[in-house]
Parts: sequence; C-alpha cells; structure tokens
Amino acid sequence: MKKLGLLLITSLLLFIIAACGSAEEGEQNANTGNEAPNTEEASDTVTVKHELGETDVPVNPENVVVFDFGILDTLDKLGINVAGVAQAGTVPSYLEKYASDDYTNIGSLKEPDLEAISSVDPELIIISGRQAEMYEEFSKIAPTIHLGVDTTRYMESFKENMAIIGEVFDKQEEIDAEIATIEESIAAVSEKATDSGEKGLIILANDDKISAYGANSRFGIIHDVLGVAQADENIEASTHGMNVTFEYVVEQDPDILYVVDRAAAVGGETSAPQLVENELVENTKAFKNDKIVYLNPEYWYLSGGGLVSVAQMVQDIDDSLN
Repeated sequence: MKKLGLLLITSLLLFIIAACGSAEEGEQNANTGNEAPNTEEASDTVTVKHELGETDVPVNPENVVVFDFGILDTLDKLGINVAGVAQAGTVPSYLEKYASDDYTNIGSLKEPDLEAISSVDPELIIISGRQAEMYEEFSKIAPTIHLGVDTTRYMESFKENMAIIGEVFDKQEEIDAEIATIEESIAAVSEKATDSGEKGLIILANDDKISAYGANSRFGIIHDVLGVAQADENIEASTHGMNVTFEYVVEQDPDILYVVDRAAAVGGETSAPQLVENELVENTKAFKNDKIVYLNPEYWYLSGGGLVSVAQMVQDIDDSLN
C-alpha cells in the first residue's frame, strides 16, 4: 500500500510539473510572437470607393505619389509626407517646395514617368482626370485611387474626397474642422452674392482665345456653390468651356467679368489683361465699374479641390463682391 501511495504521489507531481511547463511555454510563445497573428490587426487597410472602382489602401501609407495638386495642398496642410510629385510642368508657387530634389519627379500631369514612380516603391498613388486613362498601369505598381472633383456636384465631390483622405491618413477630425470653416465662409459669400444682385460671366483666356463657363462646369462653383447669378444661363456645361468672342461678352454685359488666365498658369505668351481689356469690353458694366476680376490661375486652373485651394477660391469670390 505504501508503495502504491508513493507511486500515486509521484504521478501527481509529474502531472503538475508538466502542466506548469506547458503554461510557461505558452507565455513564452505569446511574448516572442510565436502565436498565430491577430488577422484583424494585421490587415490594417481601408477599402476606398472612387470614380474608377474600389481599392484596398493601407492606413497611413508610405512613399505616397500624388498627381493632383489639390490633393497635394491638402496633404501639405495636414502635414502628411509625400514621396513623388509631377514636377515636369508648372507646380503652383504656393507648393513650390515640392518642385525641389527632396521629392521624386514622377513626370508631368499628362505624361507620367512609370519608371520613376516604381523607383519610389509607393504604397499609394493618387490621380485625377488627366491620368485616368493610365489607371490600370498605375494599379500594377501600387494601390491607386482617383480623387478628381466632379464639377457637376463640386462640394459633395470635394467633401467625399476629403473624407477619403481623412480615413486613409487617420485625419478625420482635422478634415472635419477645415470643412466646417470652409462651409461657414461659403454661406457668408453666397448670402453676399444674393444681396448684391450682380450677375457674373466666367471666361478662360488662352493666349488669343476665350471660352465661357457656366453652372456645372469647371469653374461653376462660382454659380453653383457661391451663389453668383449668371449673366448667361444658357452656357453649355463642359470641361473646356464654350468658345465665344468679345462681341458675346459685350452682348451679355456682365456686372462682374471673372477671368482665369491659362497662359499665366502654363507659361503662355499673351497676358489676360492685354487680351481682355480691349475696346469692345470697355463698353461693359464690368469694365466701367472696375469689376474685371482676374482669378488666381494657380488655385482655379492648376489645383482646385484641395483644402487650401478651395478656401482661397471662396475668398477670391468674397473679395470680388466688395
């Protein structure tokens, strides 16, 4: 009996030692990362719905490549680093630091350099309208999202893009605060525009030619969002505008003539004042009342759709109504 009792006690001790050893081994595995990874934490990505499809994007991606200057000014304002920028062309002066050697030149807005993009080893590529045709090629290099602004629904589209930036870069609170400020300014400007009763006409000056823009067009935010009445409500909505003459401008006789100088933005030869302030236009109310407003082409033509550019665009129209 004594031998049997001793045997039972010995077996029990061995069992306890083995159990303790297993617990200690499990703890060591947890500490050294030998456990199966938590798949929920490992897949730190968001699915972005954009104009060209759906793309899984890592949260806070590194080596970001950006083609759209509006998105670039947003990232800059939020303090988010980028690696590659389209430097082969005109970079807006307010973003001039991105034209330096500190950033990889990824080509131009219309002719991207795929080799340069690949060399950056990006985790995200952000494009807009001018690069849309190359979406599939970009997607072979890295996750690619299209964040161009839909001018037929400018503010809705702008806010959707900003929400995506907020989600991808974990900057939702900052984005919400900036949007709230912009919307307050828009409400004030729209009220001022309505009270003024002034009618505006928007033209793009391109060397020796002009084209007119109305609601739902590239610069339609002036009418659709900021409340400036149209001198001509029959302008065809388009990206490139409706080809017009200065006789047309005189016929419409706007209270305010808004001019976007493309030549100034891309290095053309003819300045807008030279072209616009001619003998015909001198007969308009806009000229007589010193209401020919030259909009900053860096915000209106080169960028737009960014936290910085949209805020400045609102300010430009506010200034024009004084």
